[in-house]
Amino acid sequence: MKKWIFIGLGAVAVIVAVVVFVGLSNLGPIIKKAVNTYGPEITKTELHVADVDVSILSAEAKIKDFFLGNPKGFKTPSAVQVGTVFVNVNEKTLTGNPIIIDQIKVKSPEISYEKKGKIDNFHSIINNVNKASASEKRSTTSSQDKKPEKKLIIRDFTITDGKVNVALAIYGLGQKEITVSLPDIHLKDIGKEKNGASAAEVSKQIFAALYEKITSNAVTNAINQELKAYGANLDSLSKTAMKQVEGASEKAKDLGEKVKGLLKK
Repeated sequence: MKKWIFIGLGAVAVIVAVVVFVGLSNLGPIIKKAVNTYGPEITKTELHVADVDVSILSAEAKIKDFFLGNPKGFKTPSAVQVGTVFVNVNEKTLTGNPIIIDQIKVKSPEISYEKKGKIDNFHSIINNVNKASASEKRSTTSSQDKKPEKKLIIRDFTITDGKVNVALAIYGLGQKEITVSLPDIHLKDIGKEKNGASAAEVSKQIFAALYEKITSNAVTNAINQELKAYGANLDSLSKTAMKQVEGASEKAKDLGEKVKGLLKK
């Protein structure tokens, strides 16, 4: 089951896995359990959904209260929260390969972006997903019972009306949170070029698109606009942080010299 868990915002592969291996009955609770059980093992963070409603006749799903937590060491309580994700599966392809997802709509996600030194929370999550994917590929390769891996094609994927909450340490004012709009994301025909992509490949592509928008000039410029009220900008905050690090290094060096001196006496 684990290799079907899709860590992107739509959790699509969970739906595909359950439909193919369990059947078209009682899907909602099963999908919810699958996401909440196996998702955290891959992202190494808290990950859960509150509920999943599935229409058996149309193969449409509504995923409620998607929550993706942050890795250890980050202070913000979550990386992504979404009230509702709509997924429309092409029911005619459910038993075939590739399985076609006609549409995924992620509306009004709340995204928290936090930097810690040279790394940020999303970069850390992506690293965790890549490691889990690599580990699973090794496990699948070494397995004697090899079955053709199910592939996915997503015809239309959108993220709209998103907000990015950025946690920043402003000198003299402490930690501040600035909220700016996330540029809309619209991806088409994911996996079509190779006649289907694995759940891991789909997940990586969506995360890459999301990360690109979060770190885009549009978001950076919007943050700087908000920072004007504090008489700062991202460049000045970076320089202040560097000075603090350099100052701490000099103090540590001086302390080291003093300790050496004491040891010689």
